[in-house]
Amino acid sequence: MTRIQKVAELAGVSTATVSRALAGKPSVSPATRERVERAARDLGYVVSATASSLASGRNRNVGIVMPFLNRWFFTTAMAGAHRVLTDAGYDVTLYHCEPNRLDDPDGADNPRRSRLFADSLLRKRTDGLIMVTLSLTAAERTSLHGIGKPVIALDRPQEGITALAVDNLAIAHTAMSHLLELGHTRIGFVGGIVPYDLDFHVPLLRRQGYEASLVDAGLEIDPLLMCDAEFTVDGGYDAASQILGAGEPPTALFAASDELAIGAHAAIRDRGLRIPEDVSLIGIDGNPLAEVFGITTIDQHPDAQGAAAARELLKELEPTSPHAAAAVRLPFELVERRSTARARD
Repeated sequence: MTRIQKVAELAGVSTATVSRALAGKPSVSPATRERVERAARDLGYVVSATASSLASGRNRNVGIVMPFLNRWFFTTAMAGAHRVLTDAGYDVTLYHCEPNRLDDPDGADNPRRSRLFADSLLRKRTDGLIMVTLSLTAAERTSLHGIGKPVIALDRPQEGITALAVDNLAIAHTAMSHLLELGHTRIGFVGGIVPYDLDFHVPLLRRQGYEASLVDAGLEIDPLLMCDAEFTVDGGYDAASQILGAGEPPTALFAASDELAIGAHAAIRDRGLRIPEDVSLIGIDGNPLAEVFGITTIDQHPDAQGAAAARELLKELEPTSPHAAAAVRLPFELVERRSTARARD
């Protein structure tokens, strides 16, 4: 008796049902699949990935493509997607897609990225892809469509690709509303820039939300209260220092990310000012380090964003199986900490 026959006998089903259950076929009921999987575990039976792929035409593998492998937002989003995908029985392959520079928007001098779209992704090792905050060229989108596999974009709209994202204008409005409700009328903006990414609209949207909130409140937009920097702690320190040193200082600072806010936190303290007595401070992201510094933030839940992207991809990979629907606009929330308080008289 073969090992698969032993599994079938222990589970009380046919060998064909065992094959379908262990391949994740939707035609097998959850109760039967659980019984088969339990029998397989008890007998130490492991299905051959190669045989399963040949039989089903599927690899049970999803690719996650990211521009950065060493930054908190990206690794946290990847962890959320990985959890959902592995729970559904999929392996995950990670691809590093280096961003194109502003002076090279088509990636002519980016050979690693070119090879990724011209070779690696075309090998069809994956059943689908999740693209995390990537701006694609027209040629790259054409390459992806040629693969014939479902693609989900996270946090970046892409022509012809399903995209999930938070509403960055609404996030900025929420941060500003918090400061305005505390009585602050002179609010500085520590903005973010990504010098090598032509199509990254998050910094622009967050600045627009800041300016629109001032206008809605009947306040003037003061250029001296705005300064942009790279999305780093050092960038936040330099931008906040410039704002605090230009004319009448603000009573509050709104930073376009938590890393920028941490840098601003250091700049405020280095000028001998107190947080929040002299200057209130708010950021965006939900970075755990913001909690360490007691910084109020707008938590955009990158872990949940990754999980939502994975569920949306599973809906396309397994349309007959039940999967929770993901909102096109992903949730966020204000997390109040000790860095914001009512404006001083």
